[in-house]
Amino acid sequence: MQIDRYTSMALENARQALRISSPNPRVGCVLTAPDGALLGQGHTQHRGGPHAEIMALHDAAAKGNSVAGATAYVTLEPCSHHGRTGPCCDALIAAGIKKVVVSIQDPNPLVAGQGIARLRAAGIEVEVGPGATESRELNIGFFSRMIRKTPWVRMKMAASLDGKTALMNGQSQWITGEAARTDGHAWRARSCAVLTGIGTVLEDNPRLDVRLVDTPRQPHLVVVDSRLETPLDAHLFIAGRALYIYAAERNDVKKAALEARGAVVTYLPGPNNKVDLAAMLRDLAQREVNELHVEAGHKLNGSLLREGLVDEVLLYMAPKLLGTAQGMASFGPLESLADAIDLQFLSTEMLGNDLRVLARIAGRDQF
Repeated sequence: MQIDRYTSMALENARQALRISSPNPRVGCVLTAPDGALLGQGHTQHRGGPHAEIMALHDAAAKGNSVAGATAYVTLEPCSHHGRTGPCCDALIAAGIKKVVVSIQDPNPLVAGQGIARLRAAGIEVEVGPGATESRELNIGFFSRMIRKTPWVRMKMAASLDGKTALMNGQSQWITGEAARTDGHAWRARSCAVLTGIGTVLEDNPRLDVRLVDTPRQPHLVVVDSRLETPLDAHLFIAGRALYIYAAERNDVKKAALEARGAVVTYLPGPNNKVDLAAMLRDLAQREVNELHVEAGHKLNGSLLREGLVDEVLLYMAPKLLGTAQGMASFGPLESLADAIDLQFLSTEMLGNDLRVLARIAGRDQF
């Protein structure tokens, strides 16, 4: 379906909420007069703040523009329930909006067509469809959480051209250049949470926060730590950021010590005294995690891929050859090429001297 200029403007507004609105979806709204004049626009704010429709109405009011008889272009169905804010469909009705162009229906069971139905019941013309693909992609994590009950899992890796992520002695800083690292922080910033494993924590003592791009919020941090080996003085303890640690073996003394530092420790034992990774994803969805950004070592990467839990791969490739070194993910060995994990390339882009490849596990977006 062809996208008109106003839906394109609404989508651009939605993109401005990329690092702001989590766990709410990224939504944009544009209000136009019958003659096509722009009256107001806006995007969803931080959790608990105004939604896109309210921001657009406020923008029109601030400019002295009446919206009676106007058309609203919204990239996601206006909400119809009382959550942290009131129903946006009621606000549009009260404002005297004549027509609403909705990109896509809200997958939230609390909405799921009810907002559209309420608008139509009030005599407002509603068109659904323009910009649906773009809106869904922008909110792929929100759709995943609402429909699959798990986050959208994006695995980030930085490797040499021969697929190596670290030397055998563990040295990995830096394989890629500054532009690629900055871009990686931008992908961190849009996520709800960053996931890593205890191996990375013990070897690198990372912060795994967003530093190289501006962001109004830090994503949560998730650590897979089967035996609760996370040091109490690790750099990952950052004030104001939620830290979720998942373990398999009970150690209530260490659990209490970690929780005293602000962590939330959950036991989810699976086979071989390892964390049940599928159960962890379901738990993170209940904690309102939409996009989960994985920055881990080859062991955890391999486990996630082997269990079919990865949706997308974000790979930065440097023009280097490292020879005998650590790989990107340890799984297999496979007995047949037919057993390979198939991916579909979404995009490639040069960042300085490095190549960024975004690829999706085949079929993972069909939900």
